[in-house]
Amino acid sequence: MTAGDTQFWDNVDKHLVRYGGVFEKFIVERASGSYVYDERGRAILDFTSGQMSAVLGHSHPDVVATVRRQIGEVDHLFSGMLSRPVVDLASRLAAAAPGLDKVLLLTTGAESNEAAIRMAKLVTGKHEIVAFVQSWHGMTGAAASATYSGGRQGYGPAAPGSLSIPAPNAYRPRFTNARGELDWQAELDDAFEILDRQSTGNLAAFIAEPILSSGGIIELPEGYLRALKAKCEARGMLLILDEAQTGLGRTGTMFAYQRDGVTPDILTLSKTLGAGLPLAAMLTTAEIEAKAFERNFLFYTTHVSDPLPAAVGLTVMDVIVRDGLVAKATQSGERLRAGLRALQQRYDCVGDVRGRGLLTGVEIVTDRQSKTPGYALGGRIMQEAMERGLSMNIVRLPGMGGVFRVAPPLTISDAEIDQGLEILDACLKAVAG
Repeated sequence: MTAGDTQFWDNVDKHLVRYGGVFEKFIVERASGSYVYDERGRAILDFTSGQMSAVLGHSHPDVVATVRRQIGEVDHLFSGMLSRPVVDLASRLAAAAPGLDKVLLLTTGAESNEAAIRMAKLVTGKHEIVAFVQSWHGMTGAAASATYSGGRQGYGPAAPGSLSIPAPNAYRPRFTNARGELDWQAELDDAFEILDRQSTGNLAAFIAEPILSSGGIIELPEGYLRALKAKCEARGMLLILDEAQTGLGRTGTMFAYQRDGVTPDILTLSKTLGAGLPLAAMLTTAEIEAKAFERNFLFYTTHVSDPLPAAVGLTVMDVIVRDGLVAKATQSGERLRAGLRALQQRYDCVGDVRGRGLLTGVEIVTDRQSKTPGYALGGRIMQEAMERGLSMNIVRLPGMGGVFRVAPPLTISDAEIDQGLEILDACLKAVAG
């Protein structure tokens, strides 16, 4: 370690707030494509697209060119001023999500969920917000109150009217049919019966991810979203879908909800929309927006409708369409899961492989028969992978094994997928035997 590196880590200890987890013990000097590079020049294959965001990989040349051009023209404005990139991106998003014609451009996923929840409360005149027990929707105010997978203890009361139900988990089903398979309809019916008893008659909205990522890559079964939308409509609730991680092609459709043919009342986007840069959006119907406007909807923030991130969002959408990355997500995801399932056949600790497109979960257990959660084992595998040059993120929740979230860039090559599988194979052999 050089003197400069020693000073770097001294400054980390002295000056950085520890905001969750631990910092990796290397310094990232640059990133390109599917790799990040440390201070020694070591290439680390990024199987999480940064923070599940860099769908075009790192330092994509089109994004670099857009940032350089746009920052020299106009990057930030007074929030009441408009620029062409903002209106153009709103138009493109509305065209990609038919029925959701109104768009608010923001900065982070939590911010877009705050706007969605705020609008839902205003237009319904109610305040109760329902989410899944395994949810993650952000770390601010109403978004944090709708987040149940972590970070709830020690911060005082959540927002009044915060309610939750379990998400259906095919690997660990709570309700089963005669064949022993997940009966998600019975589980949903039971959950809403309990929910109705808890509610004070003020159910405003249900906020959900089509695939719960931080909850352990739990995919809502086909048909579930339609049934959930019907439950909401019967109670005068709005359905908010948070596609921070599933939007912009990652699951093999432009937006994950489109597989089910169900349009939400409000859609939130973030992470993938900016491909790693801070950009988020809230989309809703013209009818809901008009009612919110009539009731003086207020969401006036510093970086609302900023032109620089909007220009990046346009470029991200251009590249995804131009390079056929939606279809590629399906093809690459099939290759990835085929390789992971081959590893599952060889290692008893790989309990389940699940997902859609290039969003895959690998659940680690101590043994496959009992499905006993393998928290510690998963942590050792993750550390071994990092040491061998593969970055993989694991989530550890009560009642589940450690679940690796595998979400490489949509631009990843077949050779890079195979390289990641080879490294993971070596890690499983070294750690699990």
